[in-house]
Amino acid sequence: MTPELVALSARADEALARAVPDEAQPPVELHRAMRYAVLGGGKRLRPLLVYATGRAFGAAPDRLDASAAAVELIHAYSLVHDDLPAMDDDDLRRGRPTCHVVFGEAMAILAGDALQALAFEVLANDPALAADPANHLAMLRTLAGACGSHGMAGGQAFDLAAVGHVLDAAELERMHVHKTGALIRASVRLGALAAGVRDARALDALETYGHAIGLAFQIRDDLLDIEADTAQLGKTAGKDVAANKPTYPAILGIDASRAELATLTARALAAIEPLDARVDALSDLARFVSGRAS
Repeated sequence: MTPELVALSARADEALARAVPDEAQPPVELHRAMRYAVLGGGKRLRPLLVYATGRAFGAAPDRLDASAAAVELIHAYSLVHDDLPAMDDDDLRRGRPTCHVVFGEAMAILAGDALQALAFEVLANDPALAADPANHLAMLRTLAGACGSHGMAGGQAFDLAAVGHVLDAAELERMHVHKTGALIRASVRLGALAAGVRDARALDALETYGHAIGLAFQIRDDLLDIEADTAQLGKTAGKDVAANKPTYPAILGIDASRAELATLTARALAAIEPLDARVDALSDLARFVSGRAS
């Protein structure tokens, strides 16, 4: 990552540390589990997208902190629930035991529930957005839409239904447009809305960008699952193949998946190139997504 992105990632960590209740506050075990899930590292891609988009259109960082924290709280909750035995049944995340392994399944479920609620509380209580209630409501609606049956939860439902079945490329894309892509697109849009972007063409260009890097992120994830080891990934390598889950390499092949990854990255860069904004950080993030090693 560039120095700018590293600095923004650190800012996201600080915003998250402020947002999640101190583990000394009761209920202590719940707050410990929440902090464990959120503050245990990670790429912080989604908050970086909020910051990069908002700053591209002139928003001050403190106007973006709440949105950046909110999307990462949603992401953290989704990982806690995805790792549960009833879902992906994984015992390793970011190089550490998963939340349910450390705190038990019941507490992990509660931690995920509480993190989802906290995300909306953080965004709703942001004083920087209070001057424009209609826009503030649109931001809350954007985040909610990314989480529900037409977003992340729906994508997980498609994923669970697909295990052991052969999907075509369109069905695989539909699954990941929901499961992975919805929150990534929402992160970009939240940054734009926080910056006061109203131009429909700019918002459409950013939607195209978010759609492309959301799918690119998943393709790279699928490739890493078969090319990297557990130590490199910080989670169990080869798990998708072992679980007979549909992936891009399984359906398209490795070479075609790499070609599609390159096409999506080029599409993301082309979408934002005409914008009258400083898009360097967004371009850097698109390249990071396609070339990441974990």
